[in-house]
Amino acid sequence: MLAFIDSWELSANNLFSYFENAPVLVVVIAFFLAWVGCWLPIATVLGSFLGLKPTQPLKDNQKLPLLVSLYLLAPLIVWGAIWLTHSSFADYGLLVNVSLMVSFGLGFTLGLLGLVVIFFCQSRLGWCDFQPLNIKQLPLIVIPILLVGLLVGGIEELVFRGFLLTQLGQDYSIWLAATTSSVIFALLHLVWEQRETIPQLPGLWLMGMVLVLARFVDGGNLGIAWGLHSGWIWAIACMDTAQLVKYTGNVPEWVTGKNKKPLAGVTGIACMLITGVILWFL
Repeated sequence: MLAFIDSWELSANNLFSYFENAPVLVVVIAFFLAWVGCWLPIATVLGSFLGLKPTQPLKDNQKLPLLVSLYLLAPLIVWGAIWLTHSSFADYGLLVNVSLMVSFGLGFTLGLLGLVVIFFCQSRLGWCDFQPLNIKQLPLIVIPILLVGLLVGGIEELVFRGFLLTQLGQDYSIWLAATTSSVIFALLHLVWEQRETIPQLPGLWLMGMVLVLARFVDGGNLGIAWGLHSGWIWAIACMDTAQLVKYTGNVPEWVTGKNKKPLAGVTGIACMLITGVILWFL
């Protein structure tokens, strides 16, 4: 028994030593392989209950359980990376205190205001119409969508602007680390939906860069980035679910967003750029 314990301790020490000195790309690849590897058995079981078929696209009620199960695993995988590399959540920008909540509120407010300005301008220009009769649907969906937005926004910031950006920044310049993490962030959205996501790739990359800037503005913390990300998800998902906005077709789709996705159009890109400029001056 003692020999087994000694052998296990030696193996654990060797593993610690390897990951502490391993190239950053090895750590990053190991992280994503572990994340997906732990999730696949759960996804398989959920898929059988949800009646998933490989030849059919995911429906919203099928996608949500899969997404939530994947994202709930992420903090455990990040904790595993912290354990192996002798780092901490604070190193990745997650320091739970009052300052984080204040920064989150600032980011959430800024994200909402940016969308209000963009859609108000589109309405005034005759590019879209608001559907006031559909507002009555909001009380039923606001809280559930907010919870999903907080989860998705928080996990994606912890993974991409926290773990991934910090790891890449150890071996590469900050601009290369920011660009690479934002490219990976954009491309991984293809996992859920290819046809609608491809036109959004440039906008998703720019969104990633803006959120990187938000972390630096916040002194390396994730509060503002988490608030921005969650605010955008919450507002857009509420508008889509309640069908609060109807596009008039007075301008091409590449202006307002292909497939009704703002990041696939000029207006979404403009929203990201305006947010980035505001952050820069902060």
